[in-house]
Amino acid sequence: MTSPTEGEEREGPVIRDRRRIDPETGQVRDAAAGEQPAAGAPAQEGAADASEVAGLKEQLAERLADLQRLKAEYDNYRKRVERDRVAVREQALGQVLSELLPVLDDIGRARDHDELTGGFKSVAEALEAVTGKLGLERFGGKGEPFDPNVHEAMMHAYSADVTETSVADVFQPGYRIGERVLRPARVAVAEPETGTGAGAGE
Repeated sequence: MTSPTEGEEREGPVIRDRRRIDPETGQVRDAAAGEQPAAGAPAQEGAADASEVAGLKEQLAERLADLQRLKAEYDNYRKRVERDRVAVREQALGQVLSELLPVLDDIGRARDHDELTGGFKSVAEALEAVTGKLGLERFGGKGEPFDPNVHEAMMHAYSADVTETSVADVFQPGYRIGERVLRPARVAVAEPETGTGAGAGE
């Protein structure tokens, strides 16, 4: 029988004044105004929750930006490493093939003089096939338009047989790997006789 009384003593008495008339002023109380203090606590808690959510969103945006920046840096690093790897490979390959150019020149001269026969012919063709697979390309031929980037002019003349500055003869073919020129082609150049060039020659 004494349990409820003991519970109230432990929690302390709760007194709620629900009188509509204020005993001190004699005025009618505003019920809504009286309830505002009780409703204020949840409003403050809601404001705190909104602030916490906004803070979490800001941190998430910062972490996402950091992750995107890190990914971009890694992608750039990977591309740079791949470019460097290709460049080193091409440089090493170019050095090896440059050492073989005199051999290829001898093979070309032997072919021009019909001396490329027998076993020597098989070896020569195999060597040319291997260098071709490695990307070595021969250039420089009669009739090609003259390009100072890949041709080295050894002789110059005017000719009525050409309509633009062209390769008239090839003294030594050029070689390249992709866009990289290992050796320019040494050529004789012919210009058209008509135009300013002919006047300068006269």
